[in-house]
Amino acid sequence: MTGASCSLVRLTLTDFRNYAELTLAPGPGFVCLHGENGAGKTNILEAVSLLAPGRGLRTAPLSDMARSDGPGGFAVSAHLPQADLGTGTQATAPDRRQVRVNGAPAAVNSLAEWLSILWLTPAMDRLFTGSGSDRRRFLDRLVLALEPGHAHHAARYEAAMRARNKLLAEPDGADPQWLAALEAGMAEHGMALSDARTRTVEALDQRLAVLPDDNFASPSIALEGWADGDLTTTLRANRGRDAAAGRATQGPHRQDLAVTHRAKGQPAARGSTGEQKALLLGLILAHAELVAGRRGAPPILLLDEVAAHLDPHRRAALFARLEGRGQVWMTATEVALFDGTGGSMFHVDHGTAELA
Repeated sequence: MTGASCSLVRLTLTDFRNYAELTLAPGPGFVCLHGENGAGKTNILEAVSLLAPGRGLRTAPLSDMARSDGPGGFAVSAHLPQADLGTGTQATAPDRRQVRVNGAPAAVNSLAEWLSILWLTPAMDRLFTGSGSDRRRFLDRLVLALEPGHAHHAARYEAAMRARNKLLAEPDGADPQWLAALEAGMAEHGMALSDARTRTVEALDQRLAVLPDDNFASPSIALEGWADGDLTTTLRANRGRDAAAGRATQGPHRQDLAVTHRAKGQPAARGSTGEQKALLLGLILAHAELVAGRRGAPPILLLDEVAAHLDPHRRAALFARLEGRGQVWMTATEVALFDGTGGSMFHVDHGTAELA
């Protein structure tokens, strides 16, 4: 049965990063990975993140994920109560990702029908001050967790846009019929993208508005940039400008997620590092609750080194809020940071992970 998220019953890595072979049997709640820096804790989270469409939580090239002294390819597989999922590459095609569902070949985007996965990593601490493209990718993961078909529209839009850019760069001029067909494709899938983003932002902002401003400050969010309109007409009118720029200058690929500290009315980017961390965590937690309500089951959460940056009071508040909310994978260098979770504890040590 598709359309719902659930816990991983078993996770197996083969020639992935620093793991020649690893099998974990995590429990349904907290899954706590502890070990020294560089031991491979985040690698395990990255493997789980590959069970969703996209390039994983590091957005690294596939060829970088294969074990450096391995045969050249890698495999990540997971057993769920309702399905077996697998993804990886072969040594003969290290940059081509393959996916299997219940042993049969499947499209990468089909993974979203089986699992909803969200993550928070230290690199995301700069999300509010970073580039608009980073925030769009973040927003699209939020949308994907609610609407699995979003990945299809994103892929088709990007493909049509790349083809249009290439056609506009032709020295002898673009074929007008082919150009019009590509623009029609961009308009169709671009509107679907924008509509899905709008639905997610509006629903999430409504949920955030009723949450208490507690240990994790509540943000308000809005979609900025390109507004819904006749994209076909816009693209046609912009052909000359886009040809000179070498890219499409207008469209949903220019949208941005605006985040504001709700209580202060201040843009998140102007807050302190601690405030930005709290706002981002509050946003992730609210979205996880929204996903649970919409899809009938909570998403899998991947929280990399989150506990280490919270004081004991906020750490306890985080664990209390996550209790009973599905499978939550967390990493830390010290096992004491997981006190109070009562979850599955694994000690990670350079290519191994032993149940503690």
